[in-house]
Amino acid sequence: MSENTAAKRPPLPDFETITTGELIAYREAENRYRASGAARAILGEPDPGAAVEWRNVALPGRDLPVRVYRPLPTEDGGAADRTGLPLVVHVHGGGFVGTAVQCDWANSHLAARLPAVVVSVEHRLVAPGSPLADAADDGWDVLRHVLRHAARWGVDRARTAVFGESLGALISALTAIRAREAGLRLKAQVLVNPAVDMTAAMYDYPSVAEHVDTPTLAMPQLRLLERLAFPPGTDARAFSPLYADDLGGLAPALIVVPAHDPLADHGRRYAERLRASGTLVRLDEHPGAGHAFLTLPGVEPRAEAARSEIREFLRAALTA
Repeated sequence: MSENTAAKRPPLPDFETITTGELIAYREAENRYRASGAARAILGEPDPGAAVEWRNVALPGRDLPVRVYRPLPTEDGGAADRTGLPLVVHVHGGGFVGTAVQCDWANSHLAARLPAVVVSVEHRLVAPGSPLADAADDGWDVLRHVLRHAARWGVDRARTAVFGESLGALISALTAIRAREAGLRLKAQVLVNPAVDMTAAMYDYPSVAEHVDTPTLAMPQLRLLERLAFPPGTDARAFSPLYADDLGGLAPALIVVPAHDPLADHGRRYAERLRASGTLVRLDEHPGAGHAFLTLPGVEPRAEAARSEIREFLRAALTA
């Protein structure tokens, strides 16, 4: 995947009438922009203490790109050449649009400052013929692949966390549940503005009614995502962690809720359910912040505080 410095951001389409061809063209143009040097003023510069590279992961029936962040050597020659570093598997937000590159600012910082190996999943985007189930499988399969080959990746499988934003947080929450069911012990899960209710009830929360027409998430985008995510006959509750039968025994969770986020009540409700199930959870709310604030440090002053909270939460969990 190239990072073209000359890319221009496309205008927002009409998400209520968009055709499949228009959706594909829009997301390709938007992702070129998000991966470009022109977007760095908004998305932030990578931490100079981390090396960043694309790798392909061979998964069942497919090869999938991942963006890998590793700490660079320190002046005393440490960090980058060490094996047994903590692992953070990250999933970007966006749903039908988005790329791991948009999260370089946060992920490179975590790699350099924890330190850790951060593997960001360039999952299959939701589209006709590519439902949410595909993206969820990508997050889970990358986690299993890296842990299966932990020595090759230089990570300590006993110190692993998952992390995501928006739809990526949904995939991370589903991955945490699948990990528990598979007997895989995660140390932490970090869910930023998680979309944990993908049923028709997702529109009924007060925060959706109050904030849904923000610049970064509007009702037509949510409705398009819902239509694309679930082919006819799919049970949306199966992809809605809020309705899981059992949320006990999961990795401790940090849920970050931008207070002006349409999905704020999703995060609050999920924190309540985790707590009631006996899973340790911390809910951090950021007044005034909007939906995609963690990926917009160039225009969102609250992003730095959230990044610091995530780093310290993961440091405590991964070094315990």
